[in-house]
Amino acid sequence: MLQQLKLALSGAQILFVAFGAMVLVPVLTGLNPAMALLGAGIGTLLFQLCTKRKVPIFLGSSFAFIAPIIYSISEWGMGATMFGLFAAGFMYFIFAALIRWRGLAAVHKLLPPVVIGPVIMVIGLSVATVASEMAMGKAGGNQVVDYTQSLLLSGFTFAVTVVVAVFGSKMMKLIPILIGVATGYIAAWLMGLVDTTPIVQAPWFAVPEFHRPEINWQAALFMLPVAIAPAIEHIGGIMAIGKVTGKDYAADPGLDKTLAGDGLGVCVAGLIGGPPVTTYGEVTGAVMLTKNSNPVIMTWAAIFAITMAFFGKFNAFLASIPLPVMGGVMILLFGTIASLGLKTLIDAQVDLMKPKNLVIVSAVLTTGVGGMLLKLGSISFAGVGLCAILAIILNMVLPEQAE
Repeated sequence: MLQQLKLALSGAQILFVAFGAMVLVPVLTGLNPAMALLGAGIGTLLFQLCTKRKVPIFLGSSFAFIAPIIYSISEWGMGATMFGLFAAGFMYFIFAALIRWRGLAAVHKLLPPVVIGPVIMVIGLSVATVASEMAMGKAGGNQVVDYTQSLLLSGFTFAVTVVVAVFGSKMMKLIPILIGVATGYIAAWLMGLVDTTPIVQAPWFAVPEFHRPEINWQAALFMLPVAIAPAIEHIGGIMAIGKVTGKDYAADPGLDKTLAGDGLGVCVAGLIGGPPVTTYGEVTGAVMLTKNSNPVIMTWAAIFAITMAFFGKFNAFLASIPLPVMGGVMILLFGTIASLGLKTLIDAQVDLMKPKNLVIVSAVLTTGVGGMLLKLGSISFAGVGLCAILAIILNMVLPEQAE
């Protein structure tokens, strides 16, 4: 009994570490935070089912889908976006089948660092405008919060998050987003920018609002390539947790099983109306710090996440977080995603003096950040999806050395 209590407390700690990033995605994209918690909980349990509870990872909301979700909702609506996210999960099954058939080398050949790096950079940079607008107190081009107050608040939130990320203790460095948002929220409340009435009026227990997906093949084709980056990120996440625990999860239970588990989580999250899930690096950091790698901890974290989804006042509290607070965190967050793409290129020592590499990186960054749209009849490709396809085609067509 005491052992289970210890595991439960460790599970609560894992959820605390993952929490800030997990609820940030739905808050930024207009999805329901309760669904993010529900999707993360169910997704983690399904992942454990597929991998026979051998891998100590937690699945939380994926940042890779923020820009595509914002675009898709404005273009096709919520129902179609949910269908698109559901379809994105099948990309994981494709990779799982490819690995089972040809091994990991086939994936690396199809998606080398020169393809993945710039695509990850686009994921971060394509929403840079949204981050800046929110930091200035703007929503949809309209000034929602006073400009001067917004800059002060977003600047303060940004500064706190940076200080914690750089100078904080090992435990604090795992939750800089959570600390940044919490202090920013308190500052906003002292400035009179927080309306607590909805929190008081909200019920303690509330069943989350489910969204019904609407079949839309345009949204599905738009979302499918977006899943390439997080699917590759998943493989990196599995390798990372393997290094921490000293076990080879690529062999047992196998990358095909872990990818299928993650893909199943993405499909379910899309069906219920939450953001897609992915392996969380913060959680790997927490496992490394606490030296506790029992996968049962993740089961407890998943159960707590599902429980939190039905806590009405909590969702009302999240909805009350002012725009500039989120903007201050996003400036750092989206830049960090872009930096990870840059790190992918540096770690692999991609030579940009080679014409092939230079062409791929340049074309991907320009079309991705520039908002290029490709229309083929009634089907359109844009953003990360278009970039990923362009990068793969260029990598396959262009020769390593010019003749």
